[in-house]
Amino acid sequence: MPKHVDLVVVGAGIIGLATARQYLAEYPGASVLVLERESGLASHQTGRNSGVLHSGIYYAPGSMKAELAVAGRSSMVKFCAERGIDYEICGKVIVATRNDEIDRLRALRERADLNGLDAELIGASRLNEIEPHCFGIEALHVPSTGIVSYAAVCEALAAEIEDQSGVISYQTQVLAIEESREGARVSTSSGELVAGLVVNCAGLRCDQVAEMVGASEGNRIVPFRGEYFELVPDRRDLVRGLIYPVPDPSFPFLGVHLTRMVDGSVHAGPNAVLAMAREGYRWRDIEPKQIREHIGNQGLWRLARKYWRTGAGEIWRSVSKAAFVRALQRLVPEIGVEDLETSPAGVRAQAMDAEGELMDDFAITETSNSLHVLNAPSPAATASLEIAGKIVRMIEARSN
Repeated sequence: MPKHVDLVVVGAGIIGLATARQYLAEYPGASVLVLERESGLASHQTGRNSGVLHSGIYYAPGSMKAELAVAGRSSMVKFCAERGIDYEICGKVIVATRNDEIDRLRALRERADLNGLDAELIGASRLNEIEPHCFGIEALHVPSTGIVSYAAVCEALAAEIEDQSGVISYQTQVLAIEESREGARVSTSSGELVAGLVVNCAGLRCDQVAEMVGASEGNRIVPFRGEYFELVPDRRDLVRGLIYPVPDPSFPFLGVHLTRMVDGSVHAGPNAVLAMAREGYRWRDIEPKQIREHIGNQGLWRLARKYWRTGAGEIWRSVSKAAFVRALQRLVPEIGVEDLETSPAGVRAQAMDAEGELMDDFAITETSNSLHVLNAPSPAATASLEIAGKIVRMIEARSN
């Protein structure tokens, strides 16, 4: 553990690694240390997501999500192409299966225009040409959506960091941060050091790190577990690319969908249920401190009252495979219970603001010696290179 570094990045997920790499590109010869509490890269959100290269169609025009996802998809494709990382621009369809979804689907088409995206409204016959086993009365075809392994991207980022003499310290937990004119004194499980600047990309625990320097602004992470199945190998031909439902405006998640991965597997999910631990990948993963946070979180109680019906459906799909399958059959009627096998779950680090509202856009706060990425759920992996660029520009602005 060095005694002094120019930059400490907390978290070796894709945003932390992209930030460290970008900083070294802008400041050659700088000393950079990435601190990661786990034993390897991309252990949580980055390594457990569905690997989608998002187009940016869902996000409010003018938001950071829209701007950085649209640009980020292009920069991520370029990054992968230049480094030989497998990816595919397979496109996706957003499918209306009921008449009451048509207006929402067409609103998405208008949003695509505002975000500068190519998206085509298609009928059932064209949908069946693209996805022969999919049912829908109308759909939106988004050809720019793709798939990639973000874990492979992280390996490439880490290699470039180390090639530029950056250091990644695994199994190193941040215990405290104290700011002063001299910099930020960082206490870790491996020792102490002083950093010119700290960038907090701690994902599921970013609010806890931010609270060490009073930078959370009342925001807190509420962990939601996303549970997945995948199609058994001999039924993978039911899905060619990505098949999504029309988003339900009464719930801040996209709904169960089908995603072909770069390794050829087809994942189904995720649902969204409240996790009982920050790393609560199973129902039995329970963290007493997290339970206390949930109980005392008045915003979470308001959220539960507002979305109780939709939330109950998510829980039911969590405990009933048959219910999960019925949700998928709206999109691909041929899928049966026997066609699915369990796949690893993920946990989404969703921030809730001081007023008890789920934060929709990306959020970054800063103090005298630190920057904190406080909300970076999907499409943050797609946008990660652009988020890193934004963070480094914020750092540059501090010195002007």
